[in-house]
Amino acid sequence: MPYNSVNTNVGAMVALQNLNATNSDLAMVQNRINTGKKVANAKDNGAVWAIAQNQRAASGSLNAVRDSLQRSQSTVDVAIAGGETVSDLLLQMKEKALAASDTSLDTASRTALNEDFMALRDQVSKAVSNASFNGVNMLDGSQVGGPVTIAALADESGQSKLTVMAQDMSLGTPGSAVTILATDSIGTQTAAAAMITTIGTSIANVSTALSKLGTGSKSLGNHLTFINKLQDSIDAGVGNLVDADLAKESARLTSLQTKQQLGVQALSIANQMPQSIMSLFRS
Repeated sequence: MPYNSVNTNVGAMVALQNLNATNSDLAMVQNRINTGKKVANAKDNGAVWAIAQNQRAASGSLNAVRDSLQRSQSTVDVAIAGGETVSDLLLQMKEKALAASDTSLDTASRTALNEDFMALRDQVSKAVSNASFNGVNMLDGSQVGGPVTIAALADESGQSKLTVMAQDMSLGTPGSAVTILATDSIGTQTAAAAMITTIGTSIANVSTALSKLGTGSKSLGNHLTFINKLQDSIDAGVGNLVDADLAKESARLTSLQTKQQLGVQALSIANQMPQSIMSLFRS
């Protein structure tokens, strides 16, 4: 190896190699600090990047699941509000029917009670038809296709669904929880007496239907809470894979900057070595 040569400066070559390595490490650390990630793209670590991308896809899909659950829960809650209104109206209707069943009641009073009863009956239909959210009504059996059963997304695959059954509360439709017809009245004592039993059955049916809707809404809420936690856990897992430890990178940056300065000095010294050969030719 030529130790004293102007053609080949081994010291400068080694110093340059080390300086280039330091600059490369420094660029990598600066990139981590700028992006906040130790794996910002597939070149940094292909396997980890691929895993992180798959988990990001799962987390993004859970946004759609959460939206579906929230929308479904709102629809069920609106149905519950409508059903509770129907239940309250039925209680008032039973009171009117009971009062009208009194044989000692005069005609004017019976007529007034019957008008109140029919007004309450019509309000039941209005409450049911208005209990819709985003165009979905779980109570109205008179609409085309009948009341709508909710089937919310339960996972990112789209295969699992969380179902809440529709509860028909329309007047006069087959299978409705409300057994009162849209034309029923309590205009006579006999009709009023018979209506007491009919309304009692309707109240019991509506209470059962509301219980089912309430259970369904609670299930949607519980699953929504789980999805939120699951998404947070996935996001945290992705962060563990790709996020940089900025405190550690800051310390490494300081070290590499010092090493870079020393490398520049070492290269400068190595470049001056051939000039020392000139002293051998002085007289």
